[in-house]
Amino acid sequence: MAEVQVRVLNGRGHLLGRLAAIVAKQVLLGRKVVVVRCEGINISGNFYRNKLKYLAFLRNRIFWRSVRGMLPHKTQRGQAALDRLKPTRKFAYHLGCLAHEVGWKYQAVTATLEEKRKEKAKIHYRKKKQLMRLRKQAEKNVEKKIDKYTEVLKTHGLLV
Repeated sequence: MAEVQVRVLNGRGHLLGRLAAIVAKQVLLGRKVVVVRCEGINISGNFYRNKLKYLAFLRNRIFWRSVRGMLPHKTQRGQAALDRLKPTRKFAYHLGCLAHEVGWKYQAVTATLEEKRKEKAKIHYRKKKQLMRLRKQAEKNVEKKIDKYTEVLKTHGLLV
């Protein structure tokens, strides 16, 4: 049996329906899908009309509901497909604004967590750049010492 690949999609900046259609097709094909940053999904149309539409349903499952509408969720196949979908920060333009208007309480928390994530990413990137610089320097320093070994490896086809 082949390994099931997990597809990680960034929802930020995508339109709700178009992203939901792509995700629905992928989960029906048997692929596991994780959608991150769902609160950054855009919704076209009038904000007030969208707000009325989602007041009646769970505000933290707006994207999930959109995908469910595109699946045959009352069949075994559809239920299995829906189980393969994992939207993170499932709430809701940005979907976050809409969800906040209809009662979602974690918009500020998500914003602070996003800032923390960005800071960690900057620190990680700086460290990565420094390590790459050190690695290049180390390769330059060792290049003359390992020259004869690289020639042997190239003749045997182990080094390209």
